[in-house]
Amino acid sequence: MWTAAAAMAVAFMTQTASAQDTKTAPKPAAPATAQQPQQPAQQPGEEQPGPGVTTLKVSVNEVDLVFTVIDRKGHFVTGLQQQNFGLLDDGRPPQKVRQFAQQTNLPLRVGIMLDTSSSIRQRFQFEQEAATDFLLQVMHPADRAFVEGFDVQTDVAQDFTNRVDLLDTGIRRLRPGGGTALFDSVYKTCRDEMLTLKQDFAVRKAIVLVSDGDDDYSRSLESDAIKMCQRAETIVYTISTNVGPSRDKGDDVLQQIADATGGQAFYPVKIEDVAQGFHNIEEELRSQYLLVYTPADFKLDGSFRTIYLQSLDPRYSVRTKKGYFSPKEEQ
Repeated sequence: MWTAAAAMAVAFMTQTASAQDTKTAPKPAAPATAQQPQQPAQQPGEEQPGPGVTTLKVSVNEVDLVFTVIDRKGHFVTGLQQQNFGLLDDGRPPQKVRQFAQQTNLPLRVGIMLDTSSSIRQRFQFEQEAATDFLLQVMHPADRAFVEGFDVQTDVAQDFTNRVDLLDTGIRRLRPGGGTALFDSVYKTCRDEMLTLKQDFAVRKAIVLVSDGDDDYSRSLESDAIKMCQRAETIVYTISTNVGPSRDKGDDVLQQIADATGGQAFYPVKIEDVAQGFHNIEEELRSQYLLVYTPADFKLDGSFRTIYLQSLDPRYSVRTKKGYFSPKEEQ
């Protein structure tokens, strides 16, 4: 049921859209401090985004929101416009919508996290093969990915690169064995790999987590891991390696992590179907929308701000992150 505030959000977004050409994705309005964003200086070994990729200088009071729309059968819905959605940020309509576009070509920054604990030893080969196939399908020249195994600690087998051969070599190097520190590993990966990732243009940050969801070693809580993913603005997709007749506690953990970050949890019927989970993620990453907006009453206080985004068409549902942490002003 829509609240009065949600209705205001709908009216605001419709009014904004009516002033723009909704047949084509509007160009982003440049922030006052960067009216003509420049391409970032090329770093050694780095390639610039390919043709057609939007470059965007995002100031600290702008939210870069990536989301997916699906119908009742789970099919991706594309081609919608800004006025088809209602948005509340921390319970208020946005102050200004700066950009709305279907970003099928936004550069990806993807981390592949493979559970290498002893509990998945018999299923590990399928994980490796499916991960390599996924990278072969998803990687474009402007994309970067890293590969990591985890048990009681993390092992980054290959850092960010766009070379699938190096990523495949990293995947093949991983070996299963040991306990499972799932929450510690997710926390550390988002903190060290995603939170520190600096880009001068808009990217989508995502982790593909392949695991049975069990944790018998972490010091961090599940909530700690989720909060770090949210701070790093990283979507987490999970693929369960449990193939029993019913879902267990580990599957629920994978679902909760995915839901909180705007991702999705996949539950293959048999271990050979893990590849289908990777395929579904690849399809979703190329079927998403980008909404850039300025929140109302925004404060640099490090607080968590909730996001409520809904399709006005009841046939469709929206999947996105539940919120984000505002930057904290340095003293």
